[in-house]
Amino acid sequence: MQNQARIRAPREHREIVGQALTKQPPAKRMMRQYDLVDRVRKYNPKVNEELLNRAYVYAMRAHGEQKRASGDPYFSHPLEVAAILTDLKLDDATIAAALLHDTIEDTETTRAEIERLFGKDIATLVEGLTKLKRLDLVTREAKQAENLRKLLLAIADDVRVLLVKLADRLHNMRTISHMPPEKRRRIAEETIDIYAPLAARMGMYEMREELEDLSFRELNPDAWEVVNERLEAVAERDSDLIGQIEQQLAKKLSDRGIAARVSGRRKPAYSVWRKMERKAVGFEQLSDIFGFRVIVKTVAECYQALGIVHTSWRVVPGRFKDYVSNPKQNDYRSIHTTVIGPSNQRVELQLRTEEMHEIAEYGIAAHALYKDGIGSPTEMLSRESNAYAWLRRTIELLAEGSNPEEFLEHTKLELFHDQVFCFTPKGKLIALPRNGTGIDFAYAVHTDIGNHAVGCKINGKIAPLVSTLQNGDEVEILTSNAQAAPPTAWESIVVTGKARAAIRRATRVAVRMQYAGLGRRLVERLCFRAKLVYSDERLTGALPRLARASIDDVFAAVGRGEMKAADVARAMYPDYKEERVGGTPAEPPKQESGWFGLKKAKALMFKVPEGPAGTTSSNEPIPIRGINSDLPVRFAPNGGAVPGDRIVGIMTPGEAITIYPIQSPALADFEDAPGRWLDVRWDVDDNARRFPARIAVQSVNEPGSLAQIAQVIAEHDGNIDNIRMERKSPDFTDLTIDLEVYDLKHLTSIIAQLRAKPVVAGAERVNG
Repeated sequence: MQNQARIRAPREHREIVGQALTKQPPAKRMMRQYDLVDRVRKYNPKVNEELLNRAYVYAMRAHGEQKRASGDPYFSHPLEVAAILTDLKLDDATIAAALLHDTIEDTETTRAEIERLFGKDIATLVEGLTKLKRLDLVTREAKQAENLRKLLLAIADDVRVLLVKLADRLHNMRTISHMPPEKRRRIAEETIDIYAPLAARMGMYEMREELEDLSFRELNPDAWEVVNERLEAVAERDSDLIGQIEQQLAKKLSDRGIAARVSGRRKPAYSVWRKMERKAVGFEQLSDIFGFRVIVKTVAECYQALGIVHTSWRVVPGRFKDYVSNPKQNDYRSIHTTVIGPSNQRVELQLRTEEMHEIAEYGIAAHALYKDGIGSPTEMLSRESNAYAWLRRTIELLAEGSNPEEFLEHTKLELFHDQVFCFTPKGKLIALPRNGTGIDFAYAVHTDIGNHAVGCKINGKIAPLVSTLQNGDEVEILTSNAQAAPPTAWESIVVTGKARAAIRRATRVAVRMQYAGLGRRLVERLCFRAKLVYSDERLTGALPRLARASIDDVFAAVGRGEMKAADVARAMYPDYKEERVGGTPAEPPKQESGWFGLKKAKALMFKVPEGPAGTTSSNEPIPIRGINSDLPVRFAPNGGAVPGDRIVGIMTPGEAITIYPIQSPALADFEDAPGRWLDVRWDVDDNARRFPARIAVQSVNEPGSLAQIAQVIAEHDGNIDNIRMERKSPDFTDLTIDLEVYDLKHLTSIIAQLRAKPVVAGAERVNG
């Protein structure tokens, strides 16, 4: 294991950490070529001086007269990024890439030119650090997510992209005071939400602490200043006590033959502030502002030192964690304990070896990545670092087709670093974020187990899957093949990105299967009516003519209304001619037609009498195409349908035609009666009328909750027809609300706004 230099801010920056934001670090001379080469030569005598000189000169010329917001030459930024990476003792190619990392994005330089001048390796690194330009995306979050996706995929190919990006963000945060206020806040939020947790996940705690401190100072300057002033005052007041504890610890260990290095350190301001918020306590109530590190030579000495500490001072119950026996996913290993030390002062201790300390401070950068003859950095790191292996698995999961907003949400969830450790019955360790549930545990074991989970045992006792897990719990997941897909409500319960992505994916698959099932019935029904022989083999042979990869793709397209059943029949039987419902041949329609060639006409719109829930509230016709009957048309009695739903008509001879959304479970009652199914669709252009829908809301039992729910619906232009209430527990009431909305988007918006209310525990659409 090579020794790694500490990640330190420039001295000018360190001197102003405790000062007001308005004060700026003193100006300093920009680093020269020979300065950079000398920094690399200190840890790499075989430095490729010619490569670094070429990269230095090229980047300086490419950026030319560009200036930073501070007025400094723009080239000073990539130069400082390279300097940060020399503190990590990185290879020549990474230092060169740091010098060039903004050239493709901010100058006329192309990837091809970088590859021609500096080789494919460096060109790939620079391209991985280049943001996507001209994104045709509406929201800033979507653009942010797509750039993050590109970055993470590049990191999966080469870890050095991550190290350069973190150094780039660190220097930007050190100089953020020159940016406009709105941009400063946006960058700080992104840093504390994504880049600081990413550094922590990679075990780079020192870099994480500085990123958090700089972000905290920007996002909440008053709190940052107050906490730092308190910490400085406590440090000055207790300076003698800190020295006393260090001396006593070192002496007790030395008397037992253990040569240990003991050092006390003050906790970072952001860590203290977050603990105050999480535990809802004041600064004066915190008793563990200082921590002490005991660094020994061997693992055996870690446990020997632990025994000495525990027999010398009383242990604080519940404050012992052994990350040597159970390392964190980011390779962090230490023993944590808290004792009542001298002067009855709580003392937090971390016991570790020198090697553990290297990894604890610098994470993946502490691994010997660039040994000659061993392979690429990524191959080397994949073998040595659990943290990087976790990152690559996470990236593979996140890259599976979710939209940009989902990707950003899942990434933030996966980067949370507060963890609990649980075990399977066979003793396998599963790490979950704090507040992880049995559902998260099931998906962490395997996606199929999560999809089929129906219950769990926690420490041998039956418990709900939504139970929050604690450190050391043994969890057994109970599964059933009868559960084909997880309940969609789980999505709002789980806390891991993997579980949330899997639930959404399973839901999409289940909906697709519903579409495919409906499409198959429509195609088979048409073939039966047209006296054509249907078979999967014949349809498989027709796939090229339909431009679909599988017969399931064809059926799903028919079910969604993207393809006509008649088109499928024509692909299988080229001589097939589309017929009207009545069976007489029809010429190709000259006007806009429905799915079976029915002409669009006012005659297809029928008056609906006023009636109970499920019919329209006025005497207006229902705008539906695809019906050739004098029967009245009505909506499904339990839930209705709204424009945007894929709909089906079910005919009751002599009575009426009922319109159902395709996801309605009531359609299962008609599977054995294909002759009653009608292919219909909405005839709505500029819709200014409302349609019936039903939602189920679980509200918290507290004064004013119903008023808040009604207010949300009213504020978003929904109209309540009826409310039914049922109290199933002392804490919650189930509401069934019949309302009128304009379309599916309108309904979805109202449900989303309801879910955001603290008095609402859950809100879902109901389809009868």
